Amino acid sequence: MPEGMSEGYAPGASGDGHNHVVGEHVVGGEGGGPLSVLRTLGTSWEPGPPAEAPPARGKVNSHVHLPPNFSAFNTVVQAAELAGAQGVGVLGASNYYHFGVYEPFAERSFSLGVFPLFGLEVVCLQEDLRQAGDRVNDPGNPGKTYLCGKGITQFAPMSAAAAGLMGTVRSVDSDRIAAMIDKLSRIFEASGIRTGVTEGSIRAAIVSRYGIPADSVYLQERHVAQGFQEALFATVGPEALPAALVSLLGADPGPHLDAVSVQNAIRSHLMKAGKPGYVEETFVGLDHAYQMVLALGGVPCYPVLADGAQPVCEFEQPVERLVAALQEHRVHCAELIPNRNAVPVLGAYVRALRQAGIAVLAGTEHNTLDMVPMEPHCAGGEPVPEDLRDIFWEGACVIAAHQFLGANGKSGYVDAYGEPAPSYSSPDARIKAFARLGAAVIEKYADMARTHSVTSSRG
Repeated sequence: MPEGMSEGYAPGASGDGHNHVVGEHVVGGEGGGPLSVLRTLGTSWEPGPPAEAPPARGKVNSHVHLPPNFSAFNTVVQAAELAGAQGVGVLGASNYYHFGVYEPFAERSFSLGVFPLFGLEVVCLQEDLRQAGDRVNDPGNPGKTYLCGKGITQFAPMSAAAAGLMGTVRSVDSDRIAAMIDKLSRIFEASGIRTGVTEGSIRAAIVSRYGIPADSVYLQERHVAQGFQEALFATVGPEALPAALVSLLGADPGPHLDAVSVQNAIRSHLMKAGKPGYVEETFVGLDHAYQMVLALGGVPCYPVLADGAQPVCEFEQPVERLVAALQEHRVHCAELIPNRNAVPVLGAYVRALRQAGIAVLAGTEHNTLDMVPMEPHCAGGEPVPEDLRDIFWEGACVIAAHQFLGANGKSGYVDAYGEPAPSYSSPDARIKAFARLGAAVIEKYADMARTHSVTSSRG
């Protein structure tokens, strides 16, 4: 049992005042919601003593984007169903700036026995690195930094502190998107194409597409490109499309004129830095993003790009520099998207990070319209090496434990100040302890889901 967790922290048949499964929904003592099932696991039992062998490894994907974020999935439910169908037992959502879809995600995941990890992604800026010209994990913009939060539990509802931090991020991002839509509308009109695209029309299309409330939609660049692509296709016939695109883009769009290719061309030729539809980005600082993750009860996690950028970003090479920077910033978790990475590069980064006492996760993003497999693989479809899969499973278990403890009002892998759980002999010991607890939580969750499935089928 992990040190410091022997005081009734572990999951079990509760008797703690929380409700269990009712009908087709899992509801807890606080009126339901995405975290209810973690509360119904209870806190009255403990896993047995650590075994010599590691817990059975499952398939995991710790990072996907769910609609209404720009996503490969048509619905939130589809993401959970594909995970279940492909044997992925742990699935992590990392949405931008709104979490209303996490409840249906949690409900469908439970019905399939898929353990949901709740998270977010934030875009921020390290001004000193921008001035130095050092790229972090965005290949085209020095200083621009993506930060994730894993195992968040304080989002339904948010605290006043979290809501205030989130409100600033939303405002900054929304103002830029509105200005970009205005610029693109003028560019299209200058080429004789009146699109009628507005911020409201793009938002309405997303609401209609996914059947979600309007206040859950926060527009991204990809949404904007999609809105203008759809308007272009509705206005210009197939024969006139190549010439219209040359006029709009000032370049040959290439031979592929399907929806996704045209969206990408609009982004590349009109919306990126130095292009006519670009609006300068304004970001919150890294500390703001870090504090927002903590206010939501999460674990700050750095998404590593590695050779997903060519050349590799300055912040990330050599890997020893990256490790030192993460330790300086008190980031005790990292994540890769192996689909971007060659096997040798992935191995070098993952092993170095884990050896340094940083928990490591893996995901797929699913943030384009391309429907890739749910379990991560390496660039070119190469399989992830077995020892790396072990590390990714371990990392997912660490976050499952953190999320379980947070849902039950306990401090987890890191506390509210970003400090790692104390009373461990080393970071490695801490990771292994939380991984054991997380594996037990996932197993208990799966047992409860199976029981519920049998009960529902009989009823």
